[in-house]
Amino acid sequence: MPGTEDFLMIDLPAILVAVLAALACALPGNFLVLRRQALMGDAMSHVVLPGIVAAYALTGDIAPLPMVLGALVAALVAVALIGGLQRVGGLEPGAAMGVVFTAMFAAGLVWLEQSGAGNAHLDVEHALYGNLEGTLWLGPASWGDLLRAESYRTLPTNLITLAGVTLAMLLLLGLFFKELAVTTFDPGLATGLGISERRVGLGLMAMVAVAAVAAFEAVGSIIVIAMFVCPPATARMLTDRLATQIWLSALFAALAGAGGYWLAAHLPLLLGSPNSLNAAGMVAVAAGAMQCLAMLLAPRYGVVVRAWRNGQGVTAS
Repeated sequence: MPGTEDFLMIDLPAILVAVLAALACALPGNFLVLRRQALMGDAMSHVVLPGIVAAYALTGDIAPLPMVLGALVAALVAVALIGGLQRVGGLEPGAAMGVVFTAMFAAGLVWLEQSGAGNAHLDVEHALYGNLEGTLWLGPASWGDLLRAESYRTLPTNLITLAGVTLAMLLLLGLFFKELAVTTFDPGLATGLGISERRVGLGLMAMVAVAAVAAFEAVGSIIVIAMFVCPPATARMLTDRLATQIWLSALFAALAGAGGYWLAAHLPLLLGSPNSLNAAGMVAVAAGAMQCLAMLLAPRYGVVVRAWRNGQGVTAS
């Protein structure tokens, strides 16, 4: 097991990044799940890649602001292409989305290989699987160092970015909770109240795009979809109240981030294997495992519980 210095330098920042990445995606993901637009989370995790590579090609840097702007432009291009395929090619929406998402992601991978971005810690492997294991905090060497301000001057950039994005997601959900809730559950009422469903939907997509970009470096484009869907879907099995669902999804996201990293880093060692597992992949596995447990054992909607209640009803009759 690692010592204090190794934990503070290697494990703690990676756990914090995993937790924040999961939170940043899960918070807006609640409304994707409720609107039955979970595929949009998958879409954003794919279409942002060419935007990110384009931003790097133009600026020569992987700074957060150019990455976010590139991702938003890529999302707008994807929307335009989907509309064009529907109008010109006569494709139904699902087929048009599938063509555009896969084509843009494949183009992003090819461009990434040819761009030389690997020198900036942006390559195909990291685009697919993330780089949680590469998150290092070179400041504190002991627990006491966490009380010293100078230790925080060396915080990893992606940790700072994810903290800011997660805070922004919380603020936006707090400010526009009513608008998001009304347009999600009763679009007709939203129209009567003068709330534009289209504008709220576009705002939600912008939130999803920003979250996808912020989580991109940590967990990669493939795993982001699990963070958008699994924690909110798990929470949805346990409650019918929206506010409660959001808080539960945040809890499950944090558990998936921290628990997934711990399982990847330490479970193989405890079982006698010298090699750890991919951390981002285990975060997704942990999120999926909680979703499966909720589907089976949730007090009201769980399959096992419902079967038991039905059996009790049959026996009683």
